[in-house]
Amino acid sequence: MGTFKIEGGIQLKGEITPQGAKNEALQILCAVLLTPEKVTITNIPDIIDVNKLIKLLGNLGVKIEKLAHGAYTFQADEVNLAYLESEGFKEEGKSLRGSIMIVGPLLARFGKGYIPKPGGDKIGRRRLDTHFEGFINLGAKFRYNREDYFYGVEADRLKGTYMLLDEASVTGTANIIMAAVLAEGKTTIYNAACEPYLQQLCKMLNSMGAKITGVGSNLIEIEGVEKLGGCEHRILPDMIEIGSWIGLAAMTRSEITIKDVSWDNLGVIPNTFRKLGITLERRGDDIYIPAHEDGYEIQNYIDGSILTIADAPWPGFTPDLLSIVLVVATQARGSVLVHQKMFESRLFFVDRLIDMGAKIILCDPHRATVIGHDFKSQLKGIMMSSPDIRAGISLLIAALSAKGTSTIQNIDQIDRGYERIDERLRALGAKITREA
Repeated sequence: MGTFKIEGGIQLKGEITPQGAKNEALQILCAVLLTPEKVTITNIPDIIDVNKLIKLLGNLGVKIEKLAHGAYTFQADEVNLAYLESEGFKEEGKSLRGSIMIVGPLLARFGKGYIPKPGGDKIGRRRLDTHFEGFINLGAKFRYNREDYFYGVEADRLKGTYMLLDEASVTGTANIIMAAVLAEGKTTIYNAACEPYLQQLCKMLNSMGAKITGVGSNLIEIEGVEKLGGCEHRILPDMIEIGSWIGLAAMTRSEITIKDVSWDNLGVIPNTFRKLGITLERRGDDIYIPAHEDGYEIQNYIDGSILTIADAPWPGFTPDLLSIVLVVATQARGSVLVHQKMFESRLFFVDRLIDMGAKIILCDPHRATVIGHDFKSQLKGIMMSSPDIRAGISLLIAALSAKGTSTIQNIDQIDRGYERIDERLRALGAKITREA
């Protein structure tokens, strides 16, 4: 487990280009299993979670060729299904939550898909019912081995049907779509997730020969086809990283330009940060953030009541950025209530911020009230540990703005979602070192 040492309180300056989107990459990579033909994917982020999935695909027999940084070809023409029942797969699969999305493509193309109970962030209960109920609706038989937490679905041929999802699960919707594209007949999915990364998956599948309509809405219709072909696909920039850089610029009062952000796919993210008083300028497809020398002031509602920022399924505000909002608010003028509706353990990292001097009231596992310092009282550096990806980057932002030196342990959690974060921060002028 590595460690970051950060000397805080330094203004940064420069340009930064966001990495490819982690959450899109995990879906897109699983989709290569749907065809025996070659698939070329670019802008793949070089991060732990994505690299684990690429390794898993290789162990499944997918032929992988690295063309350049972030660019690969994949060809699943000799998939080794026996690997799915090996001890190696059970260990590999459970270390990565994104591995659940190999089940839909495998079920659609080969008639069976297995997965151990997947891991990932410890941010609360994230059930898999939506995935497997969708497969069952398509005609698959489900089995679960309670002794080793191993799930399986099998079907001779999936058949299209109508289904109303019990929740707009992003990975659940992606998995069901990937299963349905090769099913017999028409599948209708209502209450489907519709975030940009899922839209990207649908566009990729359509370029492979799938027939998906309703892309971008919560009502998806799929006409099953006999087979899919190869394609080329480029992954969008990571909106969560873009939000992280916005928060970093504000907290360190730095002048930063975020390049090539795909503005049209950011939804409410820019305006949510503007509600915190942060100035953002659109310059072409870039975001320019000036140095906030005079700080930033949280907007109240028009009746004067305290602002609440809450997460919601797309096009609402993504839960992955609430921890960034919370950290940024610690140095704002004014107060804000942060309401994390979708996960019950994501706010517990605020204890570390309180230790640094932040004024935060943790109301319950889902809500925290932040009273901003307006930079009149600087956070102080401490030793802390990263509990998950998003809390980890939030603590890193806090450390970069704090007085003195901070140490962050368990930085593998940050590396799971952020590519070469220390190198890229140093390019902006940050004093951060990585220690084994």
